[in-house]
Formats: sequence, C-alpha cells, structure tokens
Amino acid sequence: MSNSTQLDQLKQFTVVVADSGDFASIKQYAPRDATTNPSLIFKAAGMAEYAWVIDKAVGDAGAGAAPAQIIDRLLVLFGQEILKIVPGRVSTEVDARLSFDREATVAKAREIIGLYEKSGTPRERILIKIASTWEGIKAAEQLQKEKINCNLTLLFSFPQAVACAEAGVRLISPFVGRILDWYKKSTGKDYAPAEDPGVKSVTQIYNYYKKFGHATEVMGASFRNKGEITELAGCDLLTISPALLGELRASTDPLARKLDPANAPALDLKKVTFDEKGFRFALNEDAMATEKTAEGIRVFAADIGKLEQLLAAKRG
Repeated sequence: MSNSTQLDQLKQFTVVVADSGDFASIKQYAPRDATTNPSLIFKAAGMAEYAWVIDKAVGDAGAGAAPAQIIDRLLVLFGQEILKIVPGRVSTEVDARLSFDREATVAKAREIIGLYEKSGTPRERILIKIASTWEGIKAAEQLQKEKINCNLTLLFSFPQAVACAEAGVRLISPFVGRILDWYKKSTGKDYAPAEDPGVKSVTQIYNYYKKFGHATEVMGASFRNKGEITELAGCDLLTISPALLGELRASTDPLARKLDPANAPALDLKKVTFDEKGFRFALNEDAMATEKTAEGIRVFAADIGKLEQLLAAKRG
C-alpha cells in the first residue's frame, strides 16, 4: 500500500483537469486546468451561490444585448472565476448550434477570446471548445493559425482524432464514458476497465499520436467509473468530475502508469490521413461515433437554449 492517494499518484504523470463549472468543488482538488461545457454551466447557473454571475452577465451586456451576447459574457465570467482557482487553462465552449458552420465558429471563437482579453485574461490561458465535426476541425485549424488554442470535444473515433492532429489542434477530448454507454446499450453487457471500448479508443489515439510525433494533446474525458481513469494513467491530461476526483483521493492503492510515449515507437501502427470525403465516410461507418457526436451536439445545443431562457427570465 502506498501512503499517497491515487489522485496524487496520477498527478505524477498526467495533468489532472476538473470537469465542472462549480468553483467550490474545483478548489477542493487542486487541478491544473478546468473544463466547462453548456450542460455544466447550466447546472452551475441554477445554483443559488452563482446567481451573482448571471446578474453580472446580464448587467455587463447592457439592455439591448442579444441572448447570444449575454451567453458569451456568462461563459467568460465563469471562465475568469475558474482561472482564479486553477494555475493553468480553462476550456470555454462555442455554441453547439454552430457545429456545422465553419465561419460562424471561427467568428464566435474570436468573440470569446476578445471578451477574455478585454478583461485582462491572456489567450494562452483559454482553450476554445469546438465539436469534432469536419467544419469544427477546419475552424480550429484556422483559429490555431491565429494563436487561439482549441479543444476539440465530442470526439468518439480515430478518424476524428487523426483529422484534429493533422489540423494542428492543441488538444482533443475523447469521450471515454459515452463510448462505453453506447456499447453497453447495444450489446447488453458490461465491460471491465481494461476491456472498456472507450479506454481502448483513447489508448489507440494516444499511441498513434506519440508514434507519429503529433503535438496535439490527448485529454480523456467523460468517465463513468474510477477504473476507466486508472487504465488511462499516463494520458497527457484527464478531465475528471468532482465525484471521481473524490474517489481517487479516497484511495491509497498503488497506481501504475498505463500509457507511456516510450512504448509507442515499437507499436505496429500505420499512418493514415483523411480528406473531407474520407473523413465523412469513415465517421459514417462508425455507428457509435456518428450517433454519439450527433447526440452530444443536440444535448449541448438544448442546454444553451435553456441558458438563454434562464437569462431571459432574469432580464424580465
């Protein structure tokens, strides 16, 4: 038995990121970075202790502001508060309703970065989250050239990961738990962590990136259990919910490194590339990735709509 917690052991070879919009729980686990999404922000916005953030967003935007402008201010205010707690970066998401509009995604990302910079937050501390559609990946490629770092989210497949790396994206967030959800539902069986399809997907992506020298960071996301996290120990980053951070902190069992860049060169992996037609076909061939990407966009878009209603009610 080790005396250090699994959380402390994990931090030795993986950057730990808090997956939350709740400042109090983020502070508790001392992560380096934090990620948010519309669902997490909507949840936090409904908590009484964050009413002041809503009020400030509405007030700062002014009387004639469109709902989208108020949402942007709200997301940036949450991001700024989180950056007072974490030493690293915060991820702020572009409106999911723009997931198939390259130009609008680029414009929205510039607006968000502009709001951060205007209030004194340097762009180096922000990751703009964009869905891993072809249009989203191409928007990120443009943004990266402008030194706006991107986090490609709702990523469920190897073709999405390859396209992101080729676009020079800073970071990807493959969704481990949602992949598991799909397979459990479609096969009717459960999976041990080592056989978890989400764990296997992230392992493949990580090894491919390391073997072929891609600089894009891999951040496993959306975990359903602690076993998924321990199987991916050594991944560049892992974004973890407060509940699972608590489980890691409560255990002092030894935690072994599972992913290591030193092992990648010897692996039998072939280099692949995707143009738009190849990407769309490969994604279409993967029922899980197609369905989960679409579902994720729908859910995030719905939660942005709910945030707009919440803000409209505040404005009266």
